[in-house]
Amino acid sequence: MTTENTIKVDVALAKEMGLTEQEFEGIKKLLDRTPNVTELGVFSAMWSEHCSYKNSRKLFRMFPTKAKQVLVGAGEENSGIVDIGDGLGVAFKIESHNHPSAVEPFEASATGIGGCVRDIFTTGARPVAVLGGLRFGNLDNEKVKYLFKEVFRGLAHYANVGEISAVGGDAYFDESYEGNPLVNAFVIGVVKQKDIVRGMASGVGNSVYYIGGDTGRDGVGGASFASKEITEESASTPNAVAIGDPELGKRLRKACLELIEKKLVIGMQDMGAAGLTCSSCETAARSGTGIEIDVALIPQREKNMTPYEILLSESQERMLAILNGGSENEALDILRKWKINAVKIGRVTGDGIMRVKENGVTVCEVPAEALTKKAPLYDREIKEPAYLKETKSVSFDSLSEPDDYNKVLLQLLDLPTIASKESAYKQFTFVEKDEVLAGAGSDAAIVKIKGTKKALAISVDCNGRFCYLNPYNGAMMAVAEAARNVVCAGGRPLAITDGLNFGNPMKPENYWQFHKCIEGLSDACKALGTPVISGNVSFYNENPKGAVDPTPMVGMVGLIEDAEKSVTQGFKHEGDLVVLLGENKPGLGGSEYLYHVHKMKKGDPQIDIKAEKAVQDACLEMIQSGIINSAHDVSEGGLATCLAESCISDSGRKIGAVIELDDVKKDIRLDDVLFGEAPSRIVVSIKSDNLAKLEEIAKKHSVPCYKLGKVGGDKLIVKDNKGETINLPVGTLSDAWRNAIPKRIK
Repeated sequence: MTTENTIKVDVALAKEMGLTEQEFEGIKKLLDRTPNVTELGVFSAMWSEHCSYKNSRKLFRMFPTKAKQVLVGAGEENSGIVDIGDGLGVAFKIESHNHPSAVEPFEASATGIGGCVRDIFTTGARPVAVLGGLRFGNLDNEKVKYLFKEVFRGLAHYANVGEISAVGGDAYFDESYEGNPLVNAFVIGVVKQKDIVRGMASGVGNSVYYIGGDTGRDGVGGASFASKEITEESASTPNAVAIGDPELGKRLRKACLELIEKKLVIGMQDMGAAGLTCSSCETAARSGTGIEIDVALIPQREKNMTPYEILLSESQERMLAILNGGSENEALDILRKWKINAVKIGRVTGDGIMRVKENGVTVCEVPAEALTKKAPLYDREIKEPAYLKETKSVSFDSLSEPDDYNKVLLQLLDLPTIASKESAYKQFTFVEKDEVLAGAGSDAAIVKIKGTKKALAISVDCNGRFCYLNPYNGAMMAVAEAARNVVCAGGRPLAITDGLNFGNPMKPENYWQFHKCIEGLSDACKALGTPVISGNVSFYNENPKGAVDPTPMVGMVGLIEDAEKSVTQGFKHEGDLVVLLGENKPGLGGSEYLYHVHKMKKGDPQIDIKAEKAVQDACLEMIQSGIINSAHDVSEGGLATCLAESCISDSGRKIGAVIELDDVKKDIRLDDVLFGEAPSRIVVSIKSDNLAKLEEIAKKHSVPCYKLGKVGGDKLIVKDNKGETINLPVGTLSDAWRNAIPKRIK
């Protein structure tokens, strides 16, 4: 028996492991005894925020999770799945790797993709795309430049070697994320509904197999590391960040998908956070069974590993699988073909216990549900932050308007948040180029589904500044923009996955922000018909100046029934009409213009979700009717930036436009018309012959529409009744937009 279980277990040790005194007493009550050190470590990992969501799960009851298109819903598995017809489903999940990325950005971002990919293919889905939801500090900061380059290098390394198409995402830059970057991986896969596999340990007596790479000490304590604030001490914790192997991950994926396709797997789960512990107890708890394993059988790459270390290691590229009893030899032959190690480490039992042995001697014996369903859930104290009184009580009337609107537009296009990210995404390669119809650089990525006419429209969005100024509305706007981007590609929004990135939940102001954001996400998803099917929570995202801006990332997937009708944001043809869908409203609050030009982080962002739904429905019907040549939503940088990006987004086709503002200006100040970021607006281009059809559809949905001008020439010219306000060559616009990031990270 290992010497680690001779260590005295008391409340002091429990606190050292991240448990409270009350939780320690709860563990003793559940076991009817004092746990040994290995058992305490298992509880510490499984009851950490990272694994149990103990500070957040109660609020998830607000989310809409059921709908006719939902095949596997939130909380059922590590990845949700929606129906897209023809016997197919789409599995998708977002996962954060924030704390590790602050410490080891290359390795952490790579393993962030790897873990999310495994969550997808364990359901039986073939991963078809990955996107990044990334947040960094000011890109003029040398440390931030390093983090930016290394995060993208890590993402590209794993995606390229692992042969998964990286198709874009979004990246924001704000001082709030200084020292605590947010690195969220969003992975999408396609599955035949008949092949969907659940993460369940079913069938008493069935064999439990360990599949994949050897176990080391990397990542031991990773779940606990991600469940507290980053400090100099925690950042230097050895082995806190696991190391990925994308080549092994690729072979593991292909082997597992073959096992699933041939019906050789009863249940399967990735060894992610909390490693073998999490995969063992969760598969047993879902099935209402038990599981017994012997850690001495686990392949180990380091000497003298203890049961505690083996159970809590987060070494990558490892799976737990319950194989079909009569076909184990066939399964093992497939694994050998792919050069994947597989070892029988135990069996499914019927007693509800997670029992761990070492060379036959029991070292851990805990009810599986005690680690999962019986983890504590908390209601934390909430308090509205005092700063909101100041940020909301602002009048924009006293702001001076620009003397030079050309200068302001170029300044906005030069901001890393708005600027093109294509220089970073050039590191990525597409696995099957004919499947990726639109990658980074349009409102949504578009990925064709092999063997069908269908395609997926995919977007990930969140404006943290909006959520800082109004958490409820900001969260609603994140859902709305993600859906709007999907619609601009021609997709019907299906569902979301959420990556919830917040500060320390023990601070009442942070938890108030979190609570309001959950309410906003929930209400927006109900209004737009997009249930929440999976997600992730990352708390304790703080730096010495305070918490990051509340950042509930929204990953949205939509279905395009006919890929040939998909649309991108760039203008296409000389002479096309440019039309604005949606009402032009004041929107300076929280805008990039207000923050960077006037140095103000103030305002109270607003959204009318019913109007948003109407605009999206109208635009989608227009695209499906075949009259839309381009569609681009108005977001960061406002209408002027939207128009500029429509002129220059396609690197092979830069084309100007002449725009008249008189119809949309009304009584709104000019800088607000051009740079305000009010939601629920889409700029489209159409042939002039199709204007009547567009107006008919807009009227049907009670959506205002305004003819802005025409596509053509080599300049973007914007006029109002006082004359030209913007007159810039498209080449100048393109240079500012495309060179903003490369010139900063040389």
